[in-house]
Amino acid sequence: MQPVVDVSPPKWHLAHTTWFFENFIAAPNIEGYQRFHPQYNFLFNSYYQHVGERWQRPQRGNLSRPTTQEIMEYRAYVDQHVARFLEDESRVSQDLAQVIVLGLHHEQQHQELLVTDLKYILGHNPLFPEYRPAKPQSGPAAVASENYLRMEEGLYEIGFQGEGFHFDNEKGHHRVFLEPYQILDRLVTNREYMEFIEDGGYGQFAHWLSEGWDWVQREERDAPLYWHQVDGVWHQYTLSGFRPVEPDAPVTHISYYEADAFAAWKDKRLPTEQEWEAAARKYSPEIPASANLCPAEYYHTRVRQGQDYQFFGDGWEWTQSAYLPYPGFQKAPGALGEYNGKFMVNQMVLRGGSCATPESHIRPTYRNFFHPHLSWQFTAIRLAENL
Repeated sequence: MQPVVDVSPPKWHLAHTTWFFENFIAAPNIEGYQRFHPQYNFLFNSYYQHVGERWQRPQRGNLSRPTTQEIMEYRAYVDQHVARFLEDESRVSQDLAQVIVLGLHHEQQHQELLVTDLKYILGHNPLFPEYRPAKPQSGPAAVASENYLRMEEGLYEIGFQGEGFHFDNEKGHHRVFLEPYQILDRLVTNREYMEFIEDGGYGQFAHWLSEGWDWVQREERDAPLYWHQVDGVWHQYTLSGFRPVEPDAPVTHISYYEADAFAAWKDKRLPTEQEWEAAARKYSPEIPASANLCPAEYYHTRVRQGQDYQFFGDGWEWTQSAYLPYPGFQKAPGALGEYNGKFMVNQMVLRGGSCATPESHIRPTYRNFFHPHLSWQFTAIRLAENL
């Protein structure tokens, strides 16, 4: 199933992540390696121009063959060859080791996409099928007020430094000067977003960017993705089925246009990615080990102790920063240089990670990026304002 161009069939994710290991590790490094199928390089290359021609993204849903069983056989074949190759460490250079690690993190990214794509596929079936049952739990605590965290003007450290894996778009550790600002200590809730809807927020052009207003009119949007009003009560599709919207959970599946319009309605704004990172480092230096757990359907029951403000794992938070390179950014040579750099145009940065994000990708420097109209990821809103 591929209901829209941005959503890939689950089978394709399984094949593409296998293709990465076959194309960048097995084929060029294992003597005498025979590709599993001569056409798979064409079918499952995503966007790597260096690798050659590829099946176009909007047509992935037309691939009724190979079957899922054949894809699993493909995965087993490549896994077996790569695992056998890795038994002799002398054959693994430092550069090749970095490619292997990148391949593992690439697969983790597709594990996250697999969750969000499955939700879109199932959430646009009128039967609203349940992906998995909800676990018994208590709901989130009621949110009584808006508390803002103050950030003084000054120089702040931005970007990855130290040991450990990071993507190339996080490189370029540098300092930025920030004017004084304050940032909300939590995400905007469903209850608050309902107030925006009830106040006619989707029908008042003054709140919206010009492109956003055009998008609202064209798409006939009047609520977040997956929301449906039944007998005057807002419900939403979740991976645990169709249920009433939880008022005190963070609102998710919001486009950048919607996030910006809500901020304008509140006489606030979205933070820049530098403001977000500086505040996250100051107020949430310890990332909880359970940052990516998903109680019930993708909201988190937080017990706040002292200054334990949550910046990670509740939703990918839109910033008002365009996705651009850090100082000194350089694309790697060859095909792997296409991984992030060539997408640095017409996209906005998101920070924080969602419940579907692998735990090893939850860090203050991780830069996600999407076009402003997209909302199929667990995207959310945090407000900021100048002081």
